[in-house]
Amino acid sequence: MSRFSLVCGLMVAMILSGCSVGDDVPSLELQVIDAIRGTIASKTAPKPPIVVVNRALLDGLEGSFLEVTLERNDQLAYLEMDTERRDGGPGKITVWRTYDNVSLAMRNGMLIAITGLGGGIASSSVLASGDTLGPAYDGEHVQYIRGLDNKQIRLSFACEVAQLGPESVEIVEHIHATRHVQERCEGGGGTIVNDFWIDSRAGLVWQSRQWAGPNIGYLLIRRLTN
Repeated sequence: MSRFSLVCGLMVAMILSGCSVGDDVPSLELQVIDAIRGTIASKTAPKPPIVVVNRALLDGLEGSFLEVTLERNDQLAYLEMDTERRDGGPGKITVWRTYDNVSLAMRNGMLIAITGLGGGIASSSVLASGDTLGPAYDGEHVQYIRGLDNKQIRLSFACEVAQLGPESVEIVEHIHATRHVQERCEGGGGTIVNDFWIDSRAGLVWQSRQWAGPNIGYLLIRRLTN
């Protein structure tokens, strides 16, 4: 199965067009693509059908992929790693993208920007230190949210980071040993809680639950392949 076919899906409340498929595509891939197309066709339904991705399918892929769930509407998307780079800040920025250019940008596994989706994070300063995955210390977390007329709304939070200990995380038939790091933030008249399940030996955040702004709410982000 090609990378292009897998990421041909639904990105957090946006309807994307389907992909063409040749006659030589394995039947398992056809089943997945048919399910995705069924999701697109049922855009007026209150809850789209779930696309099932299994480990046999993932093991046949090249590249790195995320599964992202918009918790508010229980909608799924699949994104492929597009680029990795370093800038003047700490750590590494990784950009994950659908073929239709909806993307998530992360610094050390922490969400810093969303593009192609209305009302998302334009930019964010996160509690990053060196190459440490997840939030590394207590402090201020600032988000700039896209508003109307391309204006940005600044949200500032005072955050505390807690180490919650070792936990096992199961992702599509694989169990990963992780440590659970939680960032609890106060600001704007409310509380947000971001959770990270980190495998320091592999250098991966296998799973996270992160707040993406008041218009989107929480995203559950799972790393499907390394």
